[in-house]
Amino acid sequence: MCASALLTACSGGDGGKPTLNWYINPDGQETLAKIAEACSTDEYDIEIQLLPTSATDQRTQLARRLAAEDSSTNLMSLDPVFVPEFANAGWLAPFEGELADQVVDDDVLAGAAETVKWEDEVVAAPQWANTQVLWFRKSLAEAAGLDMSQPVTWDQVIEAAADQGGTVGVQADRYEAYVVWINAMIQGAGGSIVEKTEAGRDAEVTIDSEAGEAAAAVIEKLTDSGATQPGYSTSNEGSSLGAMYPDEGPGEFMVNWTFAYKNYEGTVGQPGGPPDEQALEDLGWARYPQTVEGEESKPPVGGIDIGVGAFTEDVELAQEAAVCVTSPEAQTQLAVTDGLMPSRGSVYDSPELQEAYPPDLLKLYRDSIDSGGPRPKSAYYSQISSAVQSVWHSPTGVDPGSTPQESADFLRAVLDGKALL
Repeated sequence: MCASALLTACSGGDGGKPTLNWYINPDGQETLAKIAEACSTDEYDIEIQLLPTSATDQRTQLARRLAAEDSSTNLMSLDPVFVPEFANAGWLAPFEGELADQVVDDDVLAGAAETVKWEDEVVAAPQWANTQVLWFRKSLAEAAGLDMSQPVTWDQVIEAAADQGGTVGVQADRYEAYVVWINAMIQGAGGSIVEKTEAGRDAEVTIDSEAGEAAAAVIEKLTDSGATQPGYSTSNEGSSLGAMYPDEGPGEFMVNWTFAYKNYEGTVGQPGGPPDEQALEDLGWARYPQTVEGEESKPPVGGIDIGVGAFTEDVELAQEAAVCVTSPEAQTQLAVTDGLMPSRGSVYDSPELQEAYPPDLLKLYRDSIDSGGPRPKSAYYSQISSAVQSVWHSPTGVDPGSTPQESADFLRAVLDGKALL
């Protein structure tokens, strides 16, 4: 096994070696290609295959292949929410014994380690962990009188942006990231979309609650505030990046993933980026906003786990490769180059990351991952997500008095097989 593949590449010669296909999402693809090359050995080559941009489309493509027992789907980059479904279907080859202990040793952050476990088995290897923080212009927050060293609420953020002529950037298109936003706000109010997920389709639907109403109230408040951005109902992770540094106006508050810092640092002086270094220094970050004042927020938890296809002809080689592409060296490279943060705690303390990021931002990332809120861990998550999206979208129609109840009724019907998505 090449445990330090990125320090010393361990590729061998040709001669009919098997090729392990690694299906990746587009994030960090150039870095991932280098990792694949470095982790290729005398026994196998790793070849990158690109998945669609959307997490939902990624799931669909992989599910179709694995449902057909495709032996060429060897390694796959999985959004953690799809790991339970794939494991429950028997599509992932579990890591066993010492290898399982290595994949989720004590160095792996608790939130990341939990995403790769299903029914007491380790069914994937954590590669990188993700979370969302609140990005903002310091000058905008100061003008609004917000003390960003203290926790802030969604209400405060929306009011501050509206009062100063700024905007609030969110992900509100009809896709997975919209559920990420909804779920984080519900958890931040002490609730959940569903509970008792181990019961499968018989899970308890709990979105119709005070917490669900609180989340809906935030969406309604933003909709009516005048602080929404153009294309609010089709907004995604990339659409609000440019609003931080508009041609006119004070900028924005924005919830977004960890990649945002490297995006702004790498676009100084370019269209859509900070016009100069002084503007980059005006970029601030804080913990995800509270849904209810005084109740700790639950930042979204995401990332990528590496699964090994159950129908792979040589599972042992594929799992060896999975360990290599999730090594501390690989995680360091992804974090430094692409802003895709480590799932291992030791990597945060590495000299490379300490040089690449402000110390307080690294601490914010790590704390948010450790104390954040995952989406429901269910083999039926794709149905849960799609059902929520169908009722809560468009955000301009969300009503605290009706949306949580309507979504609960529809989700219950979907899980019971009485309604179609």
